[in-house]
Amino acid sequence: MELRHWVLVVFLASALFIHFRGKVRFPLKRALDFTIVLAPVNALMYLFSRVPAKAYLDPQQFPELAPLQANWQTIRDEALKLNDEGQIRAAASYNDIGFNSFFRTGWKRFYLTWYGKELSSANALCPQTVALLKSIPSIKAAMFASLPPGATLVRHRDPYAGSLRYHLGLTTPNDPGCFIEVDGQRYHWKDGEVVMFDETFIHHAANETQQQRVVLFCDVERPLHTAPVRWFNRMFATHVMAAASSQNETGDEPVGAINRFFAVAYQLRLKAKALKVSHRQVYYAGKWLLIVGLLWLLFY
Repeated sequence: MELRHWVLVVFLASALFIHFRGKVRFPLKRALDFTIVLAPVNALMYLFSRVPAKAYLDPQQFPELAPLQANWQTIRDEALKLNDEGQIRAAASYNDIGFNSFFRTGWKRFYLTWYGKELSSANALCPQTVALLKSIPSIKAAMFASLPPGATLVRHRDPYAGSLRYHLGLTTPNDPGCFIEVDGQRYHWKDGEVVMFDETFIHHAANETQQQRVVLFCDVERPLHTAPVRWFNRMFATHVMAAASSQNETGDEPVGAINRFFAVAYQLRLKAKALKVSHRQVYYAGKWLLIVGLLWLLFY
C-alpha cells in the first residue's frame, strides 16, 4: 500500500474514533466539522492524554490553577468593571472564527491572552488578572465570557484536543437555569466555583434566568505522556492556534492569519448559508462533493 493510502487510512480511522467518542454524537451530516478535519492530531492528543476520557475533570488534578480561585473576587472586580463599561462584547467584524457563531445567540467575550499573544487592552484594563494568568504557564488562552439572559450556545465541540476548558464563576445566577451540558451531563455555574471539562465532547449552554453570567474562561494545556507529544502540542498551539487570535479593540495586536482569511471566506459562507435556506438538499450535496473532492486531491 502506498504512503498516501496509509495516510488516508489513518485519517479515516481517526475520524471514526472521534465520531464515536462520547455518549452524545452528531448525525453524520453534522459531524463533518473542524474536529474531524483535525482528527489525526486530536486522536494523538487523546491517545497520549494523562487525564481520563470523560466530560468533566476534577480541578484538584490541576493544583497550579488554584491561585485563580483563591483570587476570584479580585478577578471578578476587574471583569465587572469591564462589563459595566461595555468592554465584554461581540467581535466588531468577522475576525473571530472560533466564536463567530456564538455572537448571534448573545454570547460575548473580552480576551485576556491567546496562545502566546498578548493584548494591550487586557494589560491596561485588567492588570491583576493578566498577571495571575502569566504566572501559570499551563494556561494558553483566557478571556472573560458573558452569557446574558436568554442567550444560548448551540450544540458544538471545539476543534482542538490539545487543551482542556476551565471556567471560574465570577458573577452567575447560581441557578440550574443557567447551565452547560457536556456529553449529556449538566452543570450550573456558581460564584467562586471552578468547573473543568473536555470541550471536544459535544456540549451546549443556555441562560434561562434573568441574570447575566460572567466567567473566567481558560484553555489549559492538556497533560500528555512523553516529551515528543508535549512538544508537538506546544508547537501546534504556537503556530496554528495563535494564528486564530482576535482583538478586543482596534489598538490591539494585529488579527491572526486564520482570522484574516476567515474575514474573506465568510463572505462566501454567507452565500452558502443563503443556499442552505433556499435549497437545502443542493447545499448538502455540494458540501459532500466538496469534501470528497478535497480528499481525492489530498490522497490521489
